[in-house]
Amino acid sequence: MKICMYVCMDSVSLPNLMAPLLLFLIFLQAYPSVSDRYISSDQPKINRCNVYGNGRIVDITHRITPEMIAWGTGGVGLGQFLWLKKSIKKGDNINSSFMNLSVHTGTHVDAPGHFIGSYFDSGFDVDNLDLDVLNGPGLLVDVPRDKNKITAEVMESLNIPKGIKRVLFRTSNTDRGLMYKRKEDLSFVGFSADGAKWLVENTDIKLVGVDYLSVAAYDDLDSAHIELLKTRIIPVEGLNLDEVEAGLYYVNCLPMRLVGAEGSPVRCVLLS
Repeated sequence: MKICMYVCMDSVSLPNLMAPLLLFLIFLQAYPSVSDRYISSDQPKINRCNVYGNGRIVDITHRITPEMIAWGTGGVGLGQFLWLKKSIKKGDNINSSFMNLSVHTGTHVDAPGHFIGSYFDSGFDVDNLDLDVLNGPGLLVDVPRDKNKITAEVMESLNIPKGIKRVLFRTSNTDRGLMYKRKEDLSFVGFSADGAKWLVENTDIKLVGVDYLSVAAYDDLDSAHIELLKTRIIPVEGLNLDEVEAGLYYVNCLPMRLVGAEGSPVRCVLLS
């Protein structure tokens, strides 16, 4: 709030000037500006990190930025997705943003309706996903780095115990930093159709996490997705598995409640 006061010292004596000045100072103390009311001159520094609680909590979600990879952008990245519609700097009383982005942006989940039309028509959207599957004990495994697909043979070699319902698969996608490149790399590691089928028929897995934008290898994009989604296995795609060791964790993944949507960005963390 800016207040301009013009005083002619020739016509106003000092005692007469002090009273309004005191009232003005009291007014400023009682009614500070919105931005000054809650923020001291010592503002805290921004600390963006993935590990919290002395290592007890690891955030395995990729940050959404204009530079991040996104399908179908021709290698330019996601681009502007956030607009500040109201701005304190422009005179509004609040900052308020709007966003526009695909529900399959960054770290996200797929609902069955993503690849199966009848499921989409029946309402199997992200709001219908089972939170009991999305949250619970899980296993992070390393896929052999010489494999360019997660095939039935690879699945069998991993020896995932019966009873494990949530498995996160770390592949050479992480080593190659594919999620940090703007352009899609179609050589990414994902499930082949026979690998997805083997998983369905021989394990108790209900949640499959992968370290790229698709759970399915590019050559098996439709078939591998459908093998998983038709049994309502939940793919969590685009995980950030850089800073975690293989092993057992408690998995927490929470999508937005987007009624009618076949996917949703998700915040996913591991608790040790």
